[in-house]
Amino acid sequence: MRLSQEQDMSEFFTVSVLIATFASGVRLATPYLLAALGETLGQRSGVLNLGVDGVMLLSSFFAYWTVLESGSRLLGVLIGILVGLIMGAIYAVATLIFKADQGISGIGIFLFGLGFSELLFLEQVGTPRSIPSFRKTKIPLLGDIPHIGDILFNHTLIVYLAFALVPLIAWVMHKTTFGLNLRAVGETPSAADSVGISVNRVRTATILFGNAMAGLAGAALTIQLGTFQNNITNGMGFIAVALVYFGGWKASGVLAGSLLYGLVTAVITKWKTLGIVTGAAASLTTMAPAVLTVLALAVIARRTTSTPSALTLPFTRGCLLYTSPSPRDVEESRMPSSA
Repeated sequence: MRLSQEQDMSEFFTVSVLIATFASGVRLATPYLLAALGETLGQRSGVLNLGVDGVMLLSSFFAYWTVLESGSRLLGVLIGILVGLIMGAIYAVATLIFKADQGISGIGIFLFGLGFSELLFLEQVGTPRSIPSFRKTKIPLLGDIPHIGDILFNHTLIVYLAFALVPLIAWVMHKTTFGLNLRAVGETPSAADSVGISVNRVRTATILFGNAMAGLAGAALTIQLGTFQNNITNGMGFIAVALVYFGGWKASGVLAGSLLYGLVTAVITKWKTLGIVTGAAASLTTMAPAVLTVLALAVIARRTTSTPSALTLPFTRGCLLYTSPSPRDVEESRMPSSA
C-alpha cells in the first residue's frame, strides 16, 4: 500500500500531470474570481452581499436551462447575467430603500436562490442532462510557449475574460471619477453626500454590477461543467465573499486568493484521481481549501487596516450612523502627533 502511494505521488510530480493540475487550477479559479471581483466593488462602496451564492445558484440553473433548450451557450451566459441583475435590483431595494439589514437580506437571497433553483430543477428538468460546454481557445504564439502556454493560454473565452477584468476593475477603482466616488461612499458616505455624490446611486450601481458578476460566475460554472445539479456551487459564493477580505479589497489581491484556492482544489482533486489520498483522508483533504481560507482570513484580520469604514452601515442623509471607529481610525489614533 505504501509503495503504491509512493508510485502515485511520483506520478503526480511528472511534468505532464503538474501542467494539467496548474491549468485546472486556473480554470477552477474563474467562478471565484468573477464573483469576488463584483463583490469587491460592492464592499468598497460599503455594501456586503452574503447572497452571492444564492445568485450564483439561480443564474446557474437558468443558464443551464437556456442552453438545454436553445443550445446557445452565449444566450445562457446572457440569461445568467440578467438573473443576477434582477436579484441585484431586489437586494438594492431591500437594503437601500427599505434599509433592511445587509447581512439578513443577503442570507435571505441565498436561501431563496438555494430553494428556488432546486425546485425549478426538479420541476423543469428532473434528472441531470448534459449540455455543450465552452470550447477552449488557444491564444496564438503565447499558447505555443512550452508549459506556460498550456497553463495560461489554452482556456475558454470566459477564463480570459475573468482575468482581463482584474486590471480593468483596478483601473476603475483607482483611476476614474466613479472609482473615487465609490471609495468615498465606502469610507465616509456623509462627507461624500455633502459634496454632491449620490450615495444610493453609487451603491445601486455597485450592487447591480456585483450581482451581474455573480450571475456570470454561476453561468460560467454550469456551462463549464456541462451540467447542473442541486447546490452546484457548494458554497462558492461565500468563499468569493471571503476572498474579498483575503485580497484586502484590491483586484490584484482577489486574483491571488482565487488562484490559490483554485490551485489547492485542483491539487486535491488530482490526488484523489491518482489514489494518493483515499477513504477518510480524502474526506479530510476536501476541507483543505476552506481551512486555508479561514486561516488566511484570521491572519489578515489581525494585520489589515483597509476595511471600508462604512461597510454594512446604512446611510440616511443627515443622520450619523457610526457607532464605533474603523480599524484605520484606531491605527491613526495610535500614531504620535506631529505637533
